[in-house]
Amino acid sequence: MSETKPKQLLHLVFGGELTDLEGIEFKDLDKLDIVGIYPNYATAFDAWKSKAQSTVDNAHMRYFVVHMHRLMEPDEAE
Repeated sequence: MSETKPKQLLHLVFGGELTDLEGIEFKDLDKLDIVGIYPNYATAFDAWKSKAQSTVDNAHMRYFVVHMHRLMEPDEAE
């Protein structure tokens, strides 16, 4: 019997300090924090949550999860 591995659905977690709380423009692109690339949303979410909670004292600091698999294969249905 062969085991089937779940399909990789890559997600990027990154963040940085925003110029304005109402937008998503970063104050300094050279200081973006690239947390990592993860094989699925669950692990990316865990990384995002950890980083977001560690920066809760800075209201301008935001972290995001980017669904890289959607950018790489935009026509593929989930």
